Amino acid sequence: MSGLLSVETTFFTVLDYPMSYIEFFGTVFCLWSVWLIAKRDMMTWPIGIVSVLLLMALYYQIQLYSDALEQVYYLGASVYGWWYWSSTRNEEEDLVAVNFSTRRAMLAWIALTAVFSVLLGVCMTRIHTWFPAVFAEPASYPYLDALTTVMSFVAMWLMTRKHTESWVYWIIVDVIGIGLYFVKGVKFISLLYVILLVLATRGLIIWLRAASRPIALGDRQPTPSSQPSP
Repeated sequence: MSGLLSVETTFFTVLDYPMSYIEFFGTVFCLWSVWLIAKRDMMTWPIGIVSVLLLMALYYQIQLYSDALEQVYYLGASVYGWWYWSSTRNEEEDLVAVNFSTRRAMLAWIALTAVFSVLLGVCMTRIHTWFPAVFAEPASYPYLDALTTVMSFVAMWLMTRKHTESWVYWIIVDVIGIGLYFVKGVKFISLLYVILLVLATRGLIIWLRAASRPIALGDRQPTPSSQPSP
C-alpha cells in the first residue's frame, strides 16, 4: 500500500518516532469516538466508523490480522449501534439510557469469550499457510491478539445494546493492548491505549451512575420491542 494510507508515509516525527498519517488520524478519531460514547452521545457512531476504516488498513499492514478483521465487525456493529441508539433514545434528556446484563448472561459471555479466543488463536497461527496470497507473513502474538479481538467483539455488542459491563471488557482489552502495540513498534497506538484505558474507566463510572439512576417522572418508558436483551 502506498500514499497517505501507507504506514510508511510519515506525517511528522516526534521524539524520533515517525508518525504516519493513518496512525495519527485513526487514533484521533478513535479517541473522539470513545469520548463521545462515554457521554452517551449519538455522534460516537459516525466518528467511530471513520476510525474503523483507518485502523483496519493500519492493522493489516503491520500483520495484526485478527485486529484487521475485527474492524470489519466494528463497521457493521457501528451501523447497527447508530440505528439502535437512535430508536431507543430518551427524547426528554436527549441521552441514551443504559442498563446491565443478568448474571447468567454475563457468565455466558465469559464462557463464549474463552472458547472463541482459543479457536481464533489456532486459526491465526495457520492463516498465513491457508491464504498466503493475502497473509504473506505469520501473525504476531496470535493467541493474545485473538483474545483481545474476541473480547472486543463482545464488548462492542454489549455497548451497542447499552450494557454497562461492556466497559469492563474494554478496560481489560486496553491493558493488554498497551503492551502488545508497544512491542509491535506502533508506539502511538500503544499510547492511544493508555488514553483509552483512562476513558474506559471514566465511561464505566459515568454509565454506572446512569444505570443506577431512578427513572424520573416524564422519562420515556421503553416499549417491549425496544428493551435490550441480556
